[in-house]
Amino acid sequence: MLARRPFPSFSGLAKVAMSALMAVVLVACSSGGGLYGPVQGDNRPHSGVDRARGMPIQGIDVARYQENIDFRQTLQSGIHFVFMKATEGKDYLDPNFRANWQRARDAGMPRGAYHFMTWCSLASEQAAWFIQNVPNDPDALPPVLDLEWNNHSSCKTKPSRADALEKIRYMLEAMERHTGKLPVIYTDMNFHRDVLNGEYFPNAFWLRSTAAEPHERYGNRTWTFWQWTQTGVVRGVRGEVDRNAFYGGQNEWITFLLTGCDARAIASLGPTGRCRSAK
Repeated sequence: MLARRPFPSFSGLAKVAMSALMAVVLVACSSGGGLYGPVQGDNRPHSGVDRARGMPIQGIDVARYQENIDFRQTLQSGIHFVFMKATEGKDYLDPNFRANWQRARDAGMPRGAYHFMTWCSLASEQAAWFIQNVPNDPDALPPVLDLEWNNHSSCKTKPSRADALEKIRYMLEAMERHTGKLPVIYTDMNFHRDVLNGEYFPNAFWLRSTAAEPHERYGNRTWTFWQWTQTGVVRGVRGEVDRNAFYGGQNEWITFLLTGCDARAIASLGPTGRCRSAK
């Protein structure tokens, strides 16, 4: 078992949960969707993700490209959570991370930080960089490890599956030790197919699928978050933004806020010392 910091206090997490209960449950959604023409909340909708628009717990993920976000407006519009880019590799810090982190907290928006894994530096270096720059806030969502091939960066290294998995597990353990929460794994179809498919992880998964439902692209991989478009439109955010849906309803969402765990996994994770406030 990992040596973990004490789990965040129930009272601190309860405040976040109460804020979520006060948020609007339903987001505006399209009645038709489809491939042609914008719908409310998405500039380039795909009929394959029509179900996502009507799911009750909606969120966004952001980075420097979204510039100055008005999180109060975003929360009032029915967005329930935000994941924001914090770090990448061993030495990159998103220039908007610290401002986004504080502004989202001030607005009462549940927020979490993500680290973009690169394959040209050691996992130990990346873990140290994440720990140096991401606060261990008791009221934060679990951290996210973003796992993709680095096709759009200067890093063209593509490690073997075994090497990639070794780095991933090291990073996940370091992030959990730092925050006291089991990290979420974000991934896309290519990386999942090449590295993660068939591998067991206790972590919740956040899957990218913008033209079909996740089970059509990832087989039997259970998902907690679904990134369903990259052309979303949300009040309080300038320009387009990635939009995401949580798998469950208000009860499951409150459980996630209070425990950091998917409600479906609490029975198996609880005995390991995780999800402590659910006991």
